[in-house]
Amino acid sequence: METLDRKRKRWYTPSARGIEMLAVLVAILAACAMVWATISKVHMVSIMVVAGIVFTLCVVVIVRMVMDPDSVRARQTESMLQLSSQMIDLMQDGMTDKAAQSICELLLPSTAAIAVAITDRENIQGYAGYLEAENPAGARIRTQATHDTIADGKSRVMYTEQEIGFPQTSTHIKAAILVPLIAGREIRGTLKFYFGSAKKITETQKSIAQGFGKLISTQIAAVEMETQRELATAMELKMLQSQINPHFLFNTINTIASFIRTDPMKARTLLREFAVFYRSTLEDSQDRIPLEREIQQTARYFAFEVARFGEERLEMVLESENYVGVLSGSQSVPEVLNSPRGGSIMVPPFLLQPLVENAVKHAMPAEGKLTVTLRVCVEGSDVLLVVADDGTGMTENERARIMHPESQTGLGIAAKNVHDRLRGFFGSNANMTVESQPGCGTTITLRLPDCLQNV
Repeated sequence: METLDRKRKRWYTPSARGIEMLAVLVAILAACAMVWATISKVHMVSIMVVAGIVFTLCVVVIVRMVMDPDSVRARQTESMLQLSSQMIDLMQDGMTDKAAQSICELLLPSTAAIAVAITDRENIQGYAGYLEAENPAGARIRTQATHDTIADGKSRVMYTEQEIGFPQTSTHIKAAILVPLIAGREIRGTLKFYFGSAKKITETQKSIAQGFGKLISTQIAAVEMETQRELATAMELKMLQSQINPHFLFNTINTIASFIRTDPMKARTLLREFAVFYRSTLEDSQDRIPLEREIQQTARYFAFEVARFGEERLEMVLESENYVGVLSGSQSVPEVLNSPRGGSIMVPPFLLQPLVENAVKHAMPAEGKLTVTLRVCVEGSDVLLVVADDGTGMTENERARIMHPESQTGLGIAAKNVHDRLRGFFGSNANMTVESQPGCGTTITLRLPDCLQNV
């Protein structure tokens, strides 16, 4: 014997929509027949009765099909799936201002809200509905509740203007639902639904807000993961090509060869370090390595350049809270930083070496010595890595251009790649700053946010 649920599922089959349309058509025809029988000169009672019965039966069928729980759920599910699919398509390139605005416009008709907004951590990205013209993309966040949600990552349902925390201006917005947008462990912004009355906030509206908030968060994380994967693949190839380029290879081999007769022991040491350097280059494909290992690899590279140009032309200095001294090679790299829990600071490979390599290539003066300083500092739970040189420096125009997306040669490609990988591994709070003046050298600072919390 069939259960009630099975009967309902059987009732709303894929052909039910066709039956519903047929019932509507028959009902219209029956209604027309009743009207015709009423206004005609010869009143045909039999036609009116039959048409009335048919019309009533069709209305009953239509009401039952429309009000059937499975039918209602199917319609709602189909609508939500269509919305979700459209939102995912809009976010193919991430949560841009254009995507945020389109999503707000898409969501507004599907809710009881009078306005829908999306923000990042500081500014409005998209806003649709009431007071739309007063809330353009790029405008600063005004409500205290939004700042609170960004700070603690908690969803909020507010039933008064005071809870929302608008500035002291008259508004028809009386209630709101705020949902944080979280990718990984980082709060990226908020999704907000504004209502003209607290009575409009139902469990359905809460579920819609939570559901779409999670969908947006998931899509943000998915886009960033795909971007990071593509970036990691491209960076691995670029870095290997950069490290195993013919000029560096031939210069290093010629340098070692020149020491075979004049200083065999030094030639042997350089050859051993050269083998370790390239083995490490080929093996460093994992996500992160200890900071000491990255400095060792950088020091190995620098030792080859010192052997090539001479100690009177190049020098590297390491400064940290535990050590200050000249690095003469990889063997002299100390434990540069003790974390609070005694573990190693983990960083992406090839983070420092490209910046040091650029200093040697582009900052060495025609005469005198170039000193490159590696500095490791701690600010709270953040770690700062500084690569500074006292070389030729750059003009303001050159400094600004190296971080431009179209910068594809020389210093620019290395700086941009390091910056992109830094953001890919440590999130949007990670940054790289470049300070330089002609004749005064260049200082590049990498900030690794919350780097000590996971050690």
